[in-house]
Amino acid sequence: MENSQKRIKIKETIIVEGKYDKMRISPLFDANIIELGGFQIYNNKDRLALIRRIAEKSGIIILTDSDSAGFKLRHYISSAVPKAQITNVFIPNVFGKEKRKAKPGKENLIGVEGMSTEVLLEAFRKAGIDPENENAERKPALSKAYLYELGLSGGAGSAELRRKLCEYYSLPKLLSANSIAEILPIITTEKELLFAVEEIKKQ
Repeated sequence: MENSQKRIKIKETIIVEGKYDKMRISPLFDANIIELGGFQIYNNKDRLALIRRIAEKSGIIILTDSDSAGFKLRHYISSAVPKAQITNVFIPNVFGKEKRKAKPGKENLIGVEGMSTEVLLEAFRKAGIDPENENAERKPALSKAYLYELGLSGGAGSAELRRKLCEYYSLPKLLSANSIAEILPIITTEKELLFAVEEIKKQ
């Protein structure tokens, strides 16, 4: 990030996968940042307990890669911390590799460490984190009944429709129905969502 840009103050603690992710976002945000150490977190009960305590006190933001490994780590932390204490930030699927790596990962997706400043800041905005308006009210998630009505959950073809909707809104393709329910009210209006779903169904 450009050194001239002021760091954005965030009260929640940001949870990332590893040290390179922490190095990438540290110049962006004036916040407490904890790295999981990748899958080492599965055997690090002390660190998980620390994350629980921090989440209870000030809330956490989970920011992992958009590949399957990133989602496994996200789900692991989410299963250990009450939902009300978590804000999920998702980076889009961007194909390629990080500069420090000799070759791309298994899924050919760039992780947090390789994302541009603009993409990272937009990901935080999409999650409803607006540093310029800290008192902004977070919009409630869509109900399960409404997701079912739209065809995004509980029916034949729901998973494929969710995948195409994620592509439409430049979201990770692995988002669950619950995650979509949380993020859609923040990034779009009901009218725009209905239009998007109908357009996708016509394809």
